[in-house]
Amino acid sequence: MTPQATFMIVANIAEDRLEPLHTLLEEMNGANGLVDPFNTLFPFGRFQRLHVARFLILPEAQAGADPTRLPAAPPRLVFLGDCDGPSDRFIAEMAVLAGPELRYIFSHCTPFIGTGDSLVNWMQAHQVEPAANYINWRGRTVLQIRQEAALHQALSGQLRQLVQEIGRDDPRALRQRLLSFVERERDAGRLHLTPPAPTPVGWWFRNLIHKLGVPLLLLALSPLFLLLSPYLVLRLRYLERHDPEQVERPPRSHLQQLAAREDYDVTNPFSAFGEVKPQPFRRCAVRFFLWLLDYAARHVYNRGYLTRVQTIHFARWVMLDNNRRLLFASNYDGSLESYMDDFINKVAWGLNLVFSNGTGYPATRWLIKDGAEQEQKFKFYLKRRALPTQVWYKAYPGYTAFDLARNSRIREGVEVRPDNDAEIRQWLAQIQL
Repeated sequence: MTPQATFMIVANIAEDRLEPLHTLLEEMNGANGLVDPFNTLFPFGRFQRLHVARFLILPEAQAGADPTRLPAAPPRLVFLGDCDGPSDRFIAEMAVLAGPELRYIFSHCTPFIGTGDSLVNWMQAHQVEPAANYINWRGRTVLQIRQEAALHQALSGQLRQLVQEIGRDDPRALRQRLLSFVERERDAGRLHLTPPAPTPVGWWFRNLIHKLGVPLLLLALSPLFLLLSPYLVLRLRYLERHDPEQVERPPRSHLQQLAAREDYDVTNPFSAFGEVKPQPFRRCAVRFFLWLLDYAARHVYNRGYLTRVQTIHFARWVMLDNNRRLLFASNYDGSLESYMDDFINKVAWGLNLVFSNGTGYPATRWLIKDGAEQEQKFKFYLKRRALPTQVWYKAYPGYTAFDLARNSRIREGVEVRPDNDAEIRQWLAQIQL
């Protein structure tokens, strides 16, 4: 298995370069609102291991009442993505294949390097790791997705022909004819089904240590949590009753700006940026729950589901500004409204655990109740903090997470013999979807 990795480069934008950078990034997008994969500024299509990526501008952040606790921040350029294999290797690959293009884009940032300095070192120095990260299907590479999509397309056309020739009554005969077709196509070099690469030993060992270590650490800390629980409960309820909400309807111009960048593909990017509540209790709580979320996404929800939500390809939660601000970035299928409804209906409690520690969030009760369940308040809160994503790339446009899972099942039906006619009919039905 080839594990996926993330990268996220964050740099301050130079004082007089914000508007020129906006214009520059817009040049990567084609007339249809989608990025041109082979645009001259950053040719995403050259990178065969890149799943999704985006350029995003974080707006200037104002200081809080106490600037030492919530500092101001200038506008920042964020370049983030998800790739197959280690992120440091991918960053080096970007510097080789698109070094001059990246230097030009990042020259709008400050401080930037001279022509003789290492771009790789600069990007590594500006890397920010996520506090939590979700991958829809760990180990499914871009190559696998493209090969399985080609397999589905080829089998779909062939099945239609076979049904016309021999009918639908004998599923075993249909499957055998399809398998013979696949073999001929592979021999001719028109279909490829590359076997998974071996899992890197170092990654496997670190993953095992993480999988066992976190529960053991929680078990060891459980007496301390038990001892502190009366104070934690009282403090939580006090804050829940007194924290102010900021759930007014967002300005129409902001909503129009967001809508102008939606629904050009079956998948959309979502970016949101907000402040963490100032109390130490809240700052510790958000770090703790993101830590648990990261564990669950890594070891439990790594086969097509984030709890009961199936439409997310990749998502990350990133703490910035000394853990005082949180950036959330995801890639989801469908419209923003359906995305929010999916979460509200299926996992509102999970939203509350993390986002209720954000300034202005709808009031919760006992941490998991209310909050996102107050649908209109939650949607206004989220949209107020949503940001337009200036440039967004996806290596397999037109394919939803459901499509990717179906294509993998079709491949499995080629490589593993189904047990009975009912399973063969299910496999044939998926080819026809």
